[in-house]
Amino acid sequence: MGFHAESDPDGGRQILRGKRSALFVSVCMLPFVVVAGEKAQAAPGRAARVHSPAPARTANAAAVQIQPEGIIENIRVMGNTRIETNTVLSYMVVRPGDPFTQDDLDRSLKTLYATGLFKDVTLRREGRDLIVRLQENPIVNRIVFEGNHALKDDDLRKVLALKPRAVFSAEITGDDRQRILDAYAQKARFSAVVTPQIVRLAHNRVDVIFKVNEGPETKIRKIAFVGNKAYTEAALAGVISSKESAWYHFMSSSDQYSPDRIKYDAELLRRYYLRNGYVDFQIKDVKGELSPDRKSFYVTFTIDEGIRYRLGKVDIRSSLRHVPAKSLRKYVELFPHQWYDGKAVQDNATDMEEQLQSDGHPFAQVRPTIARNPEKHIVNLLFDVSEGPRHYIERIDINGNTITQDKVIRRQLPFAEGDPYTPSYKKYSKENVQDLGFFKSVDVTDTPGSAPDRMNVAVGVVEKPTGEFSLGGGYSTDVGVIGNVGLKQHNLLGTGVDAGISGTVSLWQKQADISVTDPAFMGRNLVVGADIFYIENNYQTYQNYSEGRYGITLRMGYSYNRYLSQSWNYNLARRWVGDTWSESSWYVLDQKGKSLLSQIGTTLMYDRRDNRMAPRKGYYVSAGVDFAGLGGDEKYVRGKINGAYYVPLDDLTNSHNWTLAFRGGAGYLGDWGNGRHDIIDNFYLGGNNLRGFLDGGAGPRTVGVTDHSSEDLIGGRFMYNASVQLNFPLPFLTDMGVAGRVFSDMGSLAGLRVKRLYTDAATAGSRYTPVTGDSLTPRWSAGAGVSWKSPFGLLNIDLGVPIMRSRNDRTQLLRFGFGQQF
Repeated sequence: MGFHAESDPDGGRQILRGKRSALFVSVCMLPFVVVAGEKAQAAPGRAARVHSPAPARTANAAAVQIQPEGIIENIRVMGNTRIETNTVLSYMVVRPGDPFTQDDLDRSLKTLYATGLFKDVTLRREGRDLIVRLQENPIVNRIVFEGNHALKDDDLRKVLALKPRAVFSAEITGDDRQRILDAYAQKARFSAVVTPQIVRLAHNRVDVIFKVNEGPETKIRKIAFVGNKAYTEAALAGVISSKESAWYHFMSSSDQYSPDRIKYDAELLRRYYLRNGYVDFQIKDVKGELSPDRKSFYVTFTIDEGIRYRLGKVDIRSSLRHVPAKSLRKYVELFPHQWYDGKAVQDNATDMEEQLQSDGHPFAQVRPTIARNPEKHIVNLLFDVSEGPRHYIERIDINGNTITQDKVIRRQLPFAEGDPYTPSYKKYSKENVQDLGFFKSVDVTDTPGSAPDRMNVAVGVVEKPTGEFSLGGGYSTDVGVIGNVGLKQHNLLGTGVDAGISGTVSLWQKQADISVTDPAFMGRNLVVGADIFYIENNYQTYQNYSEGRYGITLRMGYSYNRYLSQSWNYNLARRWVGDTWSESSWYVLDQKGKSLLSQIGTTLMYDRRDNRMAPRKGYYVSAGVDFAGLGGDEKYVRGKINGAYYVPLDDLTNSHNWTLAFRGGAGYLGDWGNGRHDIIDNFYLGGNNLRGFLDGGAGPRTVGVTDHSSEDLIGGRFMYNASVQLNFPLPFLTDMGVAGRVFSDMGSLAGLRVKRLYTDAATAGSRYTPVTGDSLTPRWSAGAGVSWKSPFGLLNIDLGVPIMRSRNDRTQLLRFGFGQQF
């Protein structure tokens, strides 16, 4: 933009003028097209991520000086249609009464251009008047996108600075073009081409059109590692999340190039080497190079492994009052001569710190420090225990919750105003609030309070929909073809109450359920809920009767601490057994009719698993008792104990996807009083708790006799089962959500529990029905299975082969289930 003075041949007047050169013909050297009318033709697109410099705005003093003599008596503004005259005058430096000085006029001209409102500005003197002639920039009527599919219009509008009804700016439009390209780069489309076009409209308005050629996704063709000696490229490729392009990644984005993912991969490599003793490991360089055809990337990680260290001495130093170092040695889980594991060291320090804080030392901190000995390849470890800064919570702010009530979030926090505040609280606060499942994101920040020892804590959340309408379908070997429908609200009226109604229909089962659960009844550490249910089972493919029930269940539970919890339930149900055949055994015929169950139960659980849905390490133990006889027809006591232990095999496999799981359980049912002995209350073995056998197929069963030829599964009083399972990734299929497993199951069921025994032909007469399989001799099976988290639902397939079984046990070689709510 330059300024120059012109002489007016009529009156000897002088003009100070500024103009931008070729503003709408070629804006910012971009592939811009200006069209008069309603249609625009695109100029040839250019390759993505190429920056074209925009012409700089300049303002040079006029070569011909305006004479300084004279005073401005009046300023007249011309050419403005949208912008008020007073607004224009407010931008100018000069005012009526000021002299005609070139410096002030120059500054006024620059100021008017700097507003971005004007295409052209001319300042002219007519006698003692200053004439300001303007040409306004157009107004954006609308912004249109063409050719976009991978990104929706709303996604693209979010990145734009240009908005409808705003003043059009060529520079901003050029910047928006680059923003769109950056958005496509986040979607791994580096060959995208974006061409802005302008359509002129009446009344000085324009439509801005961004024509998009998205191009193909930019895949990773090759991942290379430089400097690795201890581990092969294949091993390191299994550590990082990015993968080379392959046909079996069609349902995964892991082979799409993403700069953020590459940075994350570098961190994964650092953690991996640090866990395996390479204390001096460094990432020298991470480079992603785009191929000449812009269709793929070559990614190279240059690393320096350093030497591998073992642990030497493991010591504790404590300056914490009344806490001697020797009292803390029981919390050290590491031992000398093992390979140094940075994650295990930090986890041990964190566990020790949390233990001290729970034992009455809220400001205790544990800092691990290491001393390298490169000559001996050992690292000496010291846990330094001290008292950290004393901070107390002054105020807790909850932000962003438009639906969820403050108290729902506050009760998830492990602290309140006035409590001590430690860094670990920040971590657990975020996890606890996220576990509610009500929010897209959760952020916990702390800021200094009104005094040095005071802290303010802010919890920021972004709400997400918590209502759910579901239709489902699938197939299971248990119940056949399944269809279900449900309506749920997991955060009813923002109170955190979970309520819903659901129904399931299958070939052999019908079920309806209305439930409501308050996870913090009356604001206390108390979960209270109720269910009204109706269930009808017709498993006559392997049972000779149908069974159903309806009733209500009342539930209550509470936690003693993070790991120990207890739950109670009361169940009142009307049950019935029907659809018996004349060939059914006398044990089944004896069950026909209705009964009333009134049962109270409790379960105590200690859970140290790292993840309850997909555990990799840790264990849990649960023990429960059911007591029937508070009214009703049943009188029994049933006890159960279950447990599991998970062992990660990271050290052996150099992968987090290998886990060894041990499970076991036992149960016993004893009668008291003079109640019914209904077989539907018995324990049953087979199916999920003993793969390779039909549901209930292992254990006591009747033997067919004349006129009662059916063989019925009648369950038993005592059951035990155990299992060992190895979970592992499947080559080339991990990214598709496919995992494998091999297993071995063992168990047994015995103890006849029927109201009348018909095993003695001499006393039972024509009702004689012998029983087989009533033995604690173990049944044993082994097999393999796969799980696939497909886009259509979770598919489980298990192939179980019985190795030890009773002669009349019913087996099931293949077991699978598939279904999804949508």
